[in-house]
Amino acid sequence: MLEWGADMSTAMLQVRNLSVEFRNRAGVSYAVTDVSFGIEKGETLGIVGESGSGKSVTCSALMGLLPKPPARIPERAQALFNGQDLLKMGEKELSRLRGNNISMIFQDPMTSLNPCMTIGDQVAEPLVIHRGMRWKEARKLAIEELARVGIPEPERRAKAYPHEFSGGMRQRVMIAMALITRPQLLIADEPTTALDVTVQKQVLDLLRARQEELGTAIILITHDLGVVRQYAHRIQVMYAGSILESAPAQELLTHPLHAYTRALMASIPSTHAKGSKLQTIPGLPPTLREPVRGCTFRPRNTIGNPELCLTEQIPPIIEASPGHFVRNCPGCLK
Repeated sequence: MLEWGADMSTAMLQVRNLSVEFRNRAGVSYAVTDVSFGIEKGETLGIVGESGSGKSVTCSALMGLLPKPPARIPERAQALFNGQDLLKMGEKELSRLRGNNISMIFQDPMTSLNPCMTIGDQVAEPLVIHRGMRWKEARKLAIEELARVGIPEPERRAKAYPHEFSGGMRQRVMIAMALITRPQLLIADEPTTALDVTVQKQVLDLLRARQEELGTAIILITHDLGVVRQYAHRIQVMYAGSILESAPAQELLTHPLHAYTRALMASIPSTHAKGSKLQTIPGLPPTLREPVRGCTFRPRNTIGNPELCLTEQIPPIIEASPGHFVRNCPGCLK
């Protein structure tokens, strides 16, 4: 079986055949289907796609953050982190890894921070929990970390509460919390969604600088192709719970092959002349109430030839060029 461009022999994280189902009274939702990828030390992997494509569910499954039930992950799925299968670990084992070896930055820092704890205590807490430090020593290191992420007057601001910070400053606090234990892997789930463009760049530049300093691998989840263009080493495109295309960033953005990738790129406002009509992708993603069959993008495919799309068979993976992998659907490829 072809993997999605990753050298699984050297990858720090090796994900194979990950599927996630949600079962409730209404039936089953097949949120993620047969996802495989790897990431190496110091690499940034960008995962892009529309809302509902399975990006966040994939990473939440790796972190053990999905409630079971209703979530179910088939036994054959693997997520090897330095040789240990995250999907087979118990809650105690995962708790030792989360916030220590693997950290995550969530979409909305206001709902992720504890409104009743000071900023300094929240940044210090991972050191107390995972490193067994005393609070006094941990708070001192927390102030140093707040300074590194660009918080002005860190000693004073460490005594403040989340509601006293702007959105950009709260996101910097989340980065400080995530990196204070020097994790090997950082999952950044839409870390700049609610920020304006200037603050967005500052936050992403900060992440890159800290990555270069610490050698951290980053999974960057976003719907913004402009972001991954600047910050990702490799990009994989998800749609309807599956990966459709994966390649080194420059290769994918210069030579997109799948119709969905091309449609995403065509919908970027900056690629259109001023005053021209903005191109959109018609319709909505599938509900995923049934197991995936055939080409999931067929009903919305206006760039390729939907009449040629596969209807009974899931398009297989092919390596179109060295390191450039794509689902081989005749109606979606150039």
